[in-house]
Amino acid sequence: MPSFDPVSLPSLAGKVYLVTGGNAGIGYQAILHLVRKKATVYMGCRSATKGNAAIKAINTLIPDADIRLLILDHMDLSSVVSAAKDFANKSTKLHCLVNNAGIMAVPFEKSKDGYESQWQTNYLAHFFLTHHLLPILLATARASKPGDVRIVNVTSGGHARFAPKMGIDFEDINQEKGRVWTRYGQSKLANILHAKELNRLYGPNGVNMSEGEIWCVALHPGNIYTDLSKNAQFAGPLSRPLAATLNFLRVFIPAEQGAFTSVFCAASPGMKAEMSGQYFVPLGKVGKPSKQAGDMEMAKKLWEWTEVEFGKKQLM
Repeated sequence: MPSFDPVSLPSLAGKVYLVTGGNAGIGYQAILHLVRKKATVYMGCRSATKGNAAIKAINTLIPDADIRLLILDHMDLSSVVSAAKDFANKSTKLHCLVNNAGIMAVPFEKSKDGYESQWQTNYLAHFFLTHHLLPILLATARASKPGDVRIVNVTSGGHARFAPKMGIDFEDINQEKGRVWTRYGQSKLANILHAKELNRLYGPNGVNMSEGEIWCVALHPGNIYTDLSKNAQFAGPLSRPLAATLNFLRVFIPAEQGAFTSVFCAASPGMKAEMSGQYFVPLGKVGKPSKQAGDMEMAKKLWEWTEVEFGKKQLM
């Protein structure tokens, strides 16, 4: 039996959430669980057509679901800025940002901003979105009790297996000398380091906690049969058949249960202050990340590197 089930959540009426990549996979399932408890949820999605179709599907199941589309393209940092501004124009509060969108083991490609696609989609865009939404998150935190406001980064157990040996390869940040899986592993390690540094700054006893207390975590949702798994380069052109076979053999868990850990971290009263800054695994349990993921010096260096990069592009 799962150690956590979203059915146990109290009413979330009056709470506002933003879930990136919410039109499919575990993001979609997480939104389903949240709106069943009366939360208002903004669905981050780069396609209006796909986003509206997903919202329509949820409204068919839950007619009174309050879901609002937020156009957000992680491969275009200017779109991230626009999405943050759009959100700020529509809402004065945000109780939880779920940085969920991601891609896995895709062919090498650079964004228009000059970054490798996994690095930008999984990490950079989420860092940037979080940065621009911090004022609203902090304002909400100041008007709420501790634990009401959270940031959740969806990472992967793959951070431990696939990241470069040094952790974040600042000398080859796009991993042009690396492989498809090292690019993925590095981006997912960055998700954890981002959450660690956020917690150091704004978590319980954070150095900037006087600005507002935000609980920050990273989580591995589990091995889930979603489009992420179907499209990954597990074995070149054989990736889809292999993913389907693994699903048949029950290596994967259902997307619905895959969202349980995200929902626990985002909304459960079962999460306590001492859990902020931790790494979670299915289903809603504290786990142990890699040694690199606990390197606070690397976390700080990554934060500073990212701020410098965005400063160069005048996007901060």
